[in-house]
Amino acid sequence: MNLHEYQAKQLFQQFGIAVPDGMVVDSSQTASAAAQSLGGDAWMVKAQVHAGGRGKAGGVKRVQGLSELQQVVDTLLQTRLVTGQTGAAGQPVNQVLIEKPTGIKRELYLGMLVDRARERVVCMASEAGGMDIEDVARTQPEKILTVEVNPVSGLMPFQCRQLAFALGLGEQVKALSQIMQGLYKLFLANDLSLVEINPLVVTADNTLLALDAKINLDDNALYRHPQLGEWRDASQEDERENRASRFGLNYVSLDGNIACMVNGAGLAMATMDLIKLHGGEPANFLDVGGGTTADKVAEAFKLIISDPKVKAILVNIFGGIVRCDLIAEGIIQAVREVELAVPVIVRLEGTNVEQGRQLLADSGLAITTADGLTGAAEKAVAAAGGQG
Repeated sequence: MNLHEYQAKQLFQQFGIAVPDGMVVDSSQTASAAAQSLGGDAWMVKAQVHAGGRGKAGGVKRVQGLSELQQVVDTLLQTRLVTGQTGAAGQPVNQVLIEKPTGIKRELYLGMLVDRARERVVCMASEAGGMDIEDVARTQPEKILTVEVNPVSGLMPFQCRQLAFALGLGEQVKALSQIMQGLYKLFLANDLSLVEINPLVVTADNTLLALDAKINLDDNALYRHPQLGEWRDASQEDERENRASRFGLNYVSLDGNIACMVNGAGLAMATMDLIKLHGGEPANFLDVGGGTTADKVAEAFKLIISDPKVKAILVNIFGGIVRCDLIAEGIIQAVREVELAVPVIVRLEGTNVEQGRQLLADSGLAITTADGLTGAAEKAVAAAGGQG
């Protein structure tokens, strides 16, 4: 789950990390009131969307005077911002953050993430602040500095100083250490998977300020943070993925035309690979989980056919925890309920597989069965018209 910049900055402040004075608004009228409350005659207007690259896309602007402020806010609130991370459809701008401008001497990058390979939280820093850090890592990897945090000892003061000296900071060494310690406490306390400050700026008066903020939360830990779960902005997420999460389905929308419904993440990945191998393109990743029920299968089918690109559906179920005959009943119920108009190919294996296949054969529905996964993938690609 992602947070908006203004939400991330609220958390920053709770952990002693300085951010610019600002207020979030949803209309030009409230923007004017916010600007007058902040003071001055110039402000930064920042579109609040779950994507990087807002500045290049016109989503971050400096304005002078209330008239220009209202005009820019009105324009942003009526658009879908398209950045390098959103795709062509962009994301809706429902709120903007109004901040006082900051005098900047230097721009740095500071972040923390879970490195699964190392099984550690890793701190990253770079002098290339304000830039796309993925591009920096790809083209100038030597500019990315890292330190690993031992989970027993935690982030040590010497590690903070190590990064500060490597960044060429002088009088800000102590300030950077305090920010890093605050970020690490924030990271652990809220079960984050990623936090970034890009840029972390050295201001005109030689202080450090988090000019931007990005936070990703671990969805699996949201039950421990219900107050953060309330900050979820569904308008920034794929509608089908949101719907799937409500029914306990793991769904990711893709660009192909062969929909997949599988129980088990590993099996789902293998199914998608075989579709690709045989010349097709998967339309989604959909894991219905081990405790599959008829109702869950029906919801999965509804989710699949809501994608207009889908030309065929491949169901690949291994009956272990749930018997294949019960899965077959769910498939039959779902096909009848949603009145499918696209071919359905079903491959069942596991407990009571013969009973399940017989139920499908006797259903009178246009359901094609397959004995093996390779054969099922070939049939799905052919039903979708070949190349996806």
